[in-house]
Amino acid sequence: MSAYEKTIVRSEPSVLATNKVIRNTYTLLSMTLLFSALCAGIAVVTNMPFIHPIITLVGYFGLLFAVTKTRNSGLGLFFVFALTGFMGVTLGPIISAYLSLPGGNQIVMTAMGGTGVIFLGLSGYALTTRKDFSFMGGFLMVGILVAFLAGIASLFLAMPGLSLAVSAMFVLLMSGLILYQTSQIIHGGETNYIMATVTLYIAIYNLFTSLLHLLGAFGGDE
Repeated sequence: MSAYEKTIVRSEPSVLATNKVIRNTYTLLSMTLLFSALCAGIAVVTNMPFIHPIITLVGYFGLLFAVTKTRNSGLGLFFVFALTGFMGVTLGPIISAYLSLPGGNQIVMTAMGGTGVIFLGLSGYALTTRKDFSFMGGFLMVGILVAFLAGIASLFLAMPGLSLAVSAMFVLLMSGLILYQTSQIIHGGETNYIMATVTLYIAIYNLFTSLLHLLGAFGGDE
């Protein structure tokens, strides 16, 4: 067997494993997005009130911790749906608030369409070009931390201008996170489809809510 043939044999299991992670990730992501949308829809129909931000943060980080701890077991799937369902419930009152605005239906649909176009475009680009975006990891970690802290500050200090700036930051950061995470899956940096799904779901969720905020502000709700 030639050196070239040996290389092919050694790389084949890696390619198959990567394709399996990609397939499982996008299958689970589709299911969680549908489940989350269902939970959000129920919250909208029942006119559920806003959940206190502290409860939202505790629930989010608690369930995220549970997903991380059980990511290599079947229980991890349960916590993935618990997390995405919970986030869907928290999204319901937000959507209701924007639907109550003049032109609210258009704002929500535009944000939804924009989120879909951005996600599909960036994922498709990363999957087809197979470029390595791992160099973005450090920048994204710092950027998301700064944006998160700034978002908390704008929430408790009631600073609309800062809040809009944070939303704009999150649109850019979540777009970068989609590229980064897809690249990690392709190049073997992320081999756990549960964690890959959660990361992409979080990126989509934050992208959608940030676009909602920006579109709502430009539409005159601020």
